[in-house]
Amino acid sequence: MIELKVISRLMDYPTAQTQEHTAQLKQLLLDCPVLAFRLKADLDTWLADYQTTELMDLQEIYGGLFDRGRATSLLLFEHVHGESRDRGQAMVDLLDLYRSHGFEINARELPDYIPMYLEYLSQRPQQEAEEGLLDVAHILALIGARLEDRGSPYGLLFRALLDICQADITVDEFLKQASAEERDDSLEALDKIWEEEAISFGLNDDSEECPQSKAPVPPNDNQHTTPVHMVENAAPVSVSNL
Repeated sequence: MIELKVISRLMDYPTAQTQEHTAQLKQLLLDCPVLAFRLKADLDTWLADYQTTELMDLQEIYGGLFDRGRATSLLLFEHVHGESRDRGQAMVDLLDLYRSHGFEINARELPDYIPMYLEYLSQRPQQEAEEGLLDVAHILALIGARLEDRGSPYGLLFRALLDICQADITVDEFLKQASAEERDDSLEALDKIWEEEAISFGLNDDSEECPQSKAPVPPNDNQHTTPVHMVENAAPVSVSNL
């Protein structure tokens, strides 16, 4: 499903290459028959702005949205397992799923990074891809609502995903919840998180936790240097072969 690959690119960290091909990516979304007319109009407006905004400004906006706090994290299992041990196993299982279909991660990202997951689904048969989206539809709707509550047009991409899989839930259903939540991306909230989280520099002999069971730490905005791609049979995917 080409639409999923397009959304994957637009949801990933902004790069010069993505910005250069914004017009092509936008047209592919506007040609998608399942997207609502109003949504297409909003996407058209946003992506026209995306194309002309300074790249560094786009990157700064992106980092502020997705690398501060957990509410709008683009890591799926952050919203399911948090920091529990189950998260590590879930990521192992997802990696196994990717590899079972000939995909290998070609960037330093976690397997539950949503743009990566979309890249994978875009290569699967349509019904399987739609089911893959439906499996996480409630997460997509909630993230989309939180983004819209913060005034971010990135929420449009989550509306598009729900339209594509014809989910029976919408972003609108979560807007009230999102507006009632305490923001976790302020400096005060981030300081509180750092104060509450224990810091350790090694495991004691009597520790119950093994290093392999801990989920890797999500990347911050300084680690976003290249777009995330999945590769099939070691052939890199690029915008030019969308």
